Amino acid sequence: MKDFNGEIKYKDKVYKLVFNLNVMEEIQDKYGSIDKWGELTDGSENAGEPNAKAVIFGLTSMMNEGIDIQNEENETKEKKLTNKQVGRILTEVGLKEALKTLNETVMESTKSDEKNV
Repeated sequence: MKDFNGEIKYKDKVYKLVFNLNVMEEIQDKYGSIDKWGELTDGSENAGEPNAKAVIFGLTSMMNEGIDIQNEENETKEKKLTNKQVGRILTEVGLKEALKTLNETVMESTKSDEKNV
């Protein structure tokens, strides 16, 4: 995995999105696999419509991991976000933009440095 952070900007605040093993574990626990969650968030299983619950769950996990890391690095105590708070943020930011950032963060974080031989 690569160290890549997406960002969502909302009301003069920047939330870092982190997709790492901790986030992968949360998603796998809830949806069984990253692939299954990915199908739900890209809309392939819902007639072209992303599953709102899966999108909010994934973004909440990614945003809260970013908050945890910032708290550890800066010795701060910012509260984690709830699913409802993230849902409100996504409503303001726009689902299309949020999904673009989510997908970019996942893809860049999991991109392999290995070259095909």
